[in-house]
Amino acid sequence: MKQFESFGLDEHNECLWQNGAQITLPPRAFAVLRYLVENPGRLVSHDELLDKLWPDTYVQPQILRTYVLELRKLLCDDARQPRFIRSLPKRGYVFLAAVTENGNGRPIIAAAVGTPKNGAAAAADHLVASQQLVGREKELTALRNCVERLIGKTRQMVLISGDVGMGKTMLIDAFASECAASGKIAVARGQCVQGIGAREQYYPVLEALAHLCASADGARVCRVLARVAPAWLPGFAREGVARNETGRTDNGRTYTGTASELCAALEELAAEKPLVLILENIHWADDATLDAISALAQRRMPAKLMIVATIGSHETGARHPVGRLRQSLSMQRLCTELALSPLTKAHTVELLRRKLGESALPSSLDAFVHQHAEGNPLFALAILDHLIAERFLVRAGSGPEARWELRAPLVQSETGVPTELAQMMEVEIARLSAAEQRLLEAASLISVAFPAWAVAAALEEDIAATEDACDDLARRVSFIRRAGHDELPDGTRSAFYVFAHGLYREVLYQRQPAARRARRHTRVAERLSRIFAGREFDVAHEITMHFEAAGEWLRAIETLRAAAHAARENRVSAGELLSRALGIAENLKNGEREATTGEIRAALESLNDEVQTASQKRTRRIPITKT
Repeated sequence: MKQFESFGLDEHNECLWQNGAQITLPPRAFAVLRYLVENPGRLVSHDELLDKLWPDTYVQPQILRTYVLELRKLLCDDARQPRFIRSLPKRGYVFLAAVTENGNGRPIIAAAVGTPKNGAAAAADHLVASQQLVGREKELTALRNCVERLIGKTRQMVLISGDVGMGKTMLIDAFASECAASGKIAVARGQCVQGIGAREQYYPVLEALAHLCASADGARVCRVLARVAPAWLPGFAREGVARNETGRTDNGRTYTGTASELCAALEELAAEKPLVLILENIHWADDATLDAISALAQRRMPAKLMIVATIGSHETGARHPVGRLRQSLSMQRLCTELALSPLTKAHTVELLRRKLGESALPSSLDAFVHQHAEGNPLFALAILDHLIAERFLVRAGSGPEARWELRAPLVQSETGVPTELAQMMEVEIARLSAAEQRLLEAASLISVAFPAWAVAAALEEDIAATEDACDDLARRVSFIRRAGHDELPDGTRSAFYVFAHGLYREVLYQRQPAARRARRHTRVAERLSRIFAGREFDVAHEITMHFEAAGEWLRAIETLRAAAHAARENRVSAGELLSRALGIAENLKNGEREATTGEIRAALESLNDEVQTASQKRTRRIPITKT
């Protein structure tokens, strides 16, 4: 029997099991699922599925979509954020979950979060999580060291920070599975959800307690909560426990618990078995949850209790509630901080090797992925999936001789932004107001780094107001940060900012209509010309880039020719400027192109003559007179 998460694929009885319950599938749906499970982690094309399952019959490819939709319903799999089956449009499907072999042929009953699984299941989960974790060995060791200190009843508080996709959840998964595999540590895990956590008090804490109450150790957990903190007892458990332990039922009412009751209950639970409370994305938590975390970390009573919380890197400033919590705990030395940095190139290579299942990667693949993922593991894997889906990276050969190969040299402009990443980024962007989206779109015209004055120029708005708006965004969103100041020729200063990743800039740039982009590029070029009047040579390439992006070919050429004239004494620079102008001239219409290229070539020939004459003067020998 093949196991993935809480499901078991029973190949003998052609059915599916989940937590001991049998799920019957139609024969063809089962056949599709079995083939995907037998080929995890790789693209299974539509043609391959049809050939394997209907070898002697012509079947419309659309039938596969029907079976996959049916499977998604059974697996509770969301097509937008798949855990099991990922659809690659016009390509096929990839089975995402890790698959293990359960040799005894019996369905595995998955334990709830915080419950030690049987040895084989826990070990298998830990092995899968460890195999997926790359470049985070140092941080995992730090978490293990914190667990060791629990033995001495020294409570621990750990904050894990990192940008989106940097691997916070993957690290937590590996750590939690390791704790579960030991059988000696209870794990309670809750997650803040954007838009919900800030509205509902204690949202992640209540989720973690519900998992504990539903675990194999749930009876003890419910008894402790009913006695020490009855208001914190989850609703589904309250009916069965409250009558016996508190003499009352909730009768539909909601109890409001206090932080002190929560602390006392968790400390009592940890007295019998060390408890790790994991709370993810607390930058979206309500103030009450943050106060409870602070109280749990600062209580002086010894306890085998460890709180692990994850936050986005941008939420560590003193103005953000999480930043204030972090600062307070750090000053009192009550917190261990683990900041996840980008993966090194060596770690990216290892990540790709594990994903592709090969030790030797196609030439230049690792450099391309590392450069464009910028060390972000989620982005690296998404780029790899995108290359496979778009057939840039293909599986050549068959059997033991099969190898991954690149069909052609990789060029970023051709590969584009992976669809899933673009959709993820669009979701983040869509949460912002129309004015904020407009501001970010204008920022994407400049570069990964952009000054406020250039954004103001693109939008024809006041520089000070634009800088205030950029500052506000940098405090609230994860993908831009304030990075310093630009000093302009007139002595004024303008703040500049950076996108956390170049792919955010690319998505924002591409979502703008071409005509709107062109107008904004022209405004930035014109503002550059005014700011650097008399010194246009210093920014000629930047001005040209904006005119070129706007399709203002003649203005781009004139900018380069004027800069070349100003740089006449530096003949190498002048030649480079004129050569670039010659290339841009190819975009002009026939009549304009011939006249303009003729003028530029004449200027280049004149410049080459000057270079040759100067060279001859330098090499002319002076006669030596003998006396």
